[in-house]
This record gives sequence, C-alpha cells and structure tokens, in this order.
Amino acid sequence: MEILVAIVRFLVDEIFSKPYYLVGLMTAIGLIALGRPISQILGGTIKATMGFLILVVGAVTVINALDPLGKLILGATGVRGVVPTNEAIVALAQKEYGALTATMMFLGFLASLIIARVTNLRYVFLTGHHIFYMATMLAVILVTAGITGAAAIVIGAILLGTIMVVMPAFAQPWMRAVTGGEKIAMGHFGSFGYIAAGVAGQVVARLAGGKTKSTEEIEFPAGLRFLREPMVGTAVAMFIIYLIFAIWYAARVGPAEAVKGVGLPEGTTLASYLMAQVLNALNFGVGVAVILLGVRTIIGEVVPAFAGIAERIVPGALPALDCPVSFPYAPNAVLIGFLASVVGGLVSLGVIALINPVLGLALILPGMVPHFFTGGTAGVFGNATGGRWGAVLGGFVNGVLITFLPAFLLQVLGALGFANTTFGDADFAWYGIVVGNVARLGGTVGGAIGVLVVAALLIAFASWFQSRYVERGWVPGQGFAGQPASGE
Repeated sequence: MEILVAIVRFLVDEIFSKPYYLVGLMTAIGLIALGRPISQILGGTIKATMGFLILVVGAVTVINALDPLGKLILGATGVRGVVPTNEAIVALAQKEYGALTATMMFLGFLASLIIARVTNLRYVFLTGHHIFYMATMLAVILVTAGITGAAAIVIGAILLGTIMVVMPAFAQPWMRAVTGGEKIAMGHFGSFGYIAAGVAGQVVARLAGGKTKSTEEIEFPAGLRFLREPMVGTAVAMFIIYLIFAIWYAARVGPAEAVKGVGLPEGTTLASYLMAQVLNALNFGVGVAVILLGVRTIIGEVVPAFAGIAERIVPGALPALDCPVSFPYAPNAVLIGFLASVVGGLVSLGVIALINPVLGLALILPGMVPHFFTGGTAGVFGNATGGRWGAVLGGFVNGVLITFLPAFLLQVLGALGFANTTFGDADFAWYGIVVGNVARLGGTVGGAIGVLVVAALLIAFASWFQSRYVERGWVPGQGFAGQPASGE
C-alpha cells in the first residue's frame, strides 16, 4: 500500500501538477497512438514540453513585472483588503490538506478521462496547475462541510473530473469564434468570465448593428505605426500605466515611502524609482512576447499529436489548454482586456466598500496576475464577438466577476477563509460557492448526495449544450453552420 501511495504521490507531484510534463506526456501518448517512429515521438514530446516551458518563462516574467504594479496601485489609492492569489491560498492549504489534494487530483484526472470517454464531452484538460488548485479548493470545502476520508476522496474526484470536462464544453463556441475553428479548447478555470466576456461582445455587436472593428485593426497615425507591433505597443502602454501610478504613489506618501513600498533598496533616488518602472514595463512587454512564442510552439506540436488520442483513447477529443493559448489570436485585445478588467475590479471594490456594512463581504483588491491572465483572455473573447468595444466590455465584466465572486467564496472556505488571500479566477469562485453551500445541506450524507447531484446535473446540461450548440457548429454572432446569425 505504501508503494502505491508513493507512486501516486510521485505522479501527482512530479507529472500531473507540472503542466509542461503533462503536455509532453499527452503529446507522447498521441504520437505513440498514431504509430510514429521513436525519433518523431521524442522530438515532438521534447518540443511540446519546451514550448510550455517557454510559456512559463514568459508568465514568470510578466508576474514579476506585475508585482510592483499591484503595489503601486494599492499604494496610490491607499486601499487595503484581500488579494486573490491562487498560488498563495493553495500554499496555505497544503499543510493540512496536502495528502487529500494529491489523491483527489490523481483520481480526478482519471475521472475526467472516463467522463470524456463515455459521454459526448470529449475534452482532455491539460492545465495541470489549475487541476491542482481546483483539487485543493474542493478538499478544503468538503472537509469544512464535514465530508472526510474515503468519501471526500471519491466525491472530490467526481466533482473535479466533472468541472474539467464541462467548462471546456461551455466555452467551446466562443473559443471557436476566437480561433476560427482550430481544434483546441479552453482549459482554464476562468472560463465563466470568458463566456461572459463573449456574451458582452455579442451585446456590443447587436447594439452596433453587427459592424464592429477588431482590436487588431486599430489604425495608428504615421508617426505611431511602431505601436502596431504587439510587443512594442504593450510595453509603451504599460510604461504609461506604471509611471502614472508611480508618480501618484510618490506624491501621496513621499518618494522615500514609495521606494520602500515597492521593495526597492533604501536610499533609492526618485529618478531610479521611476526608471525601475520603465524597466518593469519593458519586461512586461518581453514576457508577453515570450508567452506568444511558447503558445505557438505548443499548438504546433500538441494539436497534431492529439489526433492519436482522439482516434484511440478518447475518440474526437480536443486538448483543453491554458488561457494564454488565446493570446496570439488578438494580442492587442489582451492588453485592452487586462486594463479594462483592472478598472472593473476597482469599480467593484468601491461598490463592495459601500455595501460592506450590510453584507459583511471582504474587500477584494485587484490582483494583477489574475486580472492580466483572465482579463486578457476575456478581452480576446469579447473582441472575437464584439470587436474593440467588446474587448473593453468583456474585460470589464471579467473584472467585476473576479471581484464579487471571490468575496462570496470566502464564506465557504472555513478557517482558510480568514487568510489574507483567496482563489482568484471565476470558475473557482462560482463552483466553490455552489459546492460549498450544497455540501452543508442536510448533514454529511445529505451534503454528499447533494454535491453528486450537482455534478450529474452539470454533466447532463453540458452534454445537451454540446449536442445542441457545439456539435452543430454554432459560433456566437454567426449562427449555426450553414445558417445566418438570425437563425440562432
């Protein structure tokens, strides 16, 4: 038994929780299923793994650049509250829930493959760290509701496997609008926000009479045409944002306090403080460019290899990949969506502050990492259905969702809800709220039955949605395949 536990722990810790290895493993399985020679299997596996590592390098660069921006915004505005950060809340939970999380994650991945195999929800969720985060949240919620031991493992695995196949299905029509029909799906637990952004874009398109211009068609004056290069345009836009908040922060508390607040060495001059923000803006642009390179590399290897998995293991399966997979389709929309999401978060923060005495909600501060990755993706989805104003409204709606929903999620996280952080993306929040509240109904047995009913209803609804919309080729704003948009 100890050997089996050790094997499971190794697979969870060293393979399934590391998306680059998971993507490489799935690529290898697909190429083997296709009967490719060893040389192609090794080459494709290594290239897919390295593609994801390139994406990780870009993501780390962006995160490192966003950290001081978050400090600048909070320092400039003077607000205090809870900052949603998936990595932080998961780290806090591992001491008490680590073993349960690991087992649940391993069995949950198997459960997702079984559901994909026996239903029409043919999606394989490959974003390993999000599987890990969702498993952690479900472990905390179930234990807090009194569901423990083997029951927590089995029920948690079913709940995890369910959300891993239903969300890619719900998001697929909008993902199809983004990619133009490429055989990939969205495998990221911010999908509720992306769907909302796509719907917001559709509303914009209807109000505009169907005439919307893409963010990628933004026309610059002759002297500013260098901004058409996404990496350059992103760096320049972020340069302006950094300097505005840096100057605001320094004016509010004084240069010395601002220098200390962003973590620069004591004695740093005002000029050096401002130039540090210039470097952060440039690093942000570099990080985005590296992410785009990594995504292109992954798609080039994973999509062809997945034909093997689709043919042999899960017929018709699509790989559900991390949210930056959408970035290359509309790089300008990524930046627009990110900034609009931050604005949505700040506006929502003000609203929560007003209603806080009545509802007792925590103040959810804008975490730059969730706002960039989910807001940027929401911008791409909004742009796909509603052009540049769709990107703006889509990002804003996402910012509202990832501010209000985490505030309600804190109420079902038990003792972990008192930590100064929480889960930051929309699907963690809505799923956690539903599961957490249902699990508390009718005692332990009633709660266990209730959450299993929730999983069954989600699978049934997603299966109907897959048949009614995805399989019939519905594209939001364009109608069903072979039909005009009015036929929706």
